[in-house]
Amino acid sequence: MDNLTFRNSILLVEGLKVTPQSSYPVFIVLLLVYIFIMVSNIGLIIMISTEKNLHHPMHLLFCNLPLNDIMGTTVVLPRLMQDILKEASERYITYFECVIQAYFVHVFAVASHYVLMIMAFDRYVAICNPLRYTSIMTNKMVLKLSALAWGLAIFLVTILLGLTIRLSRCIYKIENPFCDNASLFKLSCEDVSVNNVFGIIYTVIVLTLSLGSVFITYIKIATVCLTSKNKALNSKAIKTCSTHMAVYIIMYVSCGIFVFLHRFPDYSDSRKLASIMFHIVPPGLNPLVYGLQTKEIRQKITKFWWRKK
Repeated sequence: MDNLTFRNSILLVEGLKVTPQSSYPVFIVLLLVYIFIMVSNIGLIIMISTEKNLHHPMHLLFCNLPLNDIMGTTVVLPRLMQDILKEASERYITYFECVIQAYFVHVFAVASHYVLMIMAFDRYVAICNPLRYTSIMTNKMVLKLSALAWGLAIFLVTILLGLTIRLSRCIYKIENPFCDNASLFKLSCEDVSVNNVFGIIYTVIVLTLSLGSVFITYIKIATVCLTSKNKALNSKAIKTCSTHMAVYIIMYVSCGIFVFLHRFPDYSDSRKLASIMFHIVPPGLNPLVYGLQTKEIRQKITKFWWRKK
């Protein structure tokens, strides 16, 4: 490979900063975490898809979450673990691979918000309009909501990355453990004000739609519960909504930390660690929180466990 081709198509990724002595322990820990995330999320998808009594809108919508978690973890962790075992000067990636990784990194982040939004809508219909639930939340509606969540995520990220790949490059090092949009447009010496402005608009749209819709949904649910004297309804609302809110808070806090730290260059190392944790903590905790707190899924897991014993 000649020097010009190398310079134009190959990037150097900073990767995760670890000492040579800790590289193997960190690799093993990340590998175990990755295996757990894959097994738990794939297990939930298989369980919901094979058990007919779990073929309810709530559980079918939930399948979007482990699918997204599998994608978000796989697009980052295997490459990150591979780089840990390499010298810092040998962590190369092609520009094309970097763009693909950045694309799915952002789709994962946006879809995390929108999937939880449509799950909140499902809870709203179930609690606030229980008599119309089966007529509203049909299989067709589940498909439409799922397509809306993924379609909106893909649309926004396509524009975001499209604005970045148009730029020429004069820098060839990704100052991040993995590729993302900000790392890519920082490779350019051109004016990136359009990228910065759209990045802010993109972030505001995602976070505002997410937080606003979930907040309004739960205000309405809380209002119904406070005005209702139906203890069974209130108990069901608390159980299902607390699970959803726990998953949402885990995701929102994990995402918010590294978005917030982006504004403070002095905390770049903390921001980089937080960005990695965003791809580990929600995908690792979601199956535990949602799977074990949902009565039907918990019963299936318990039944399967005792059958094996």
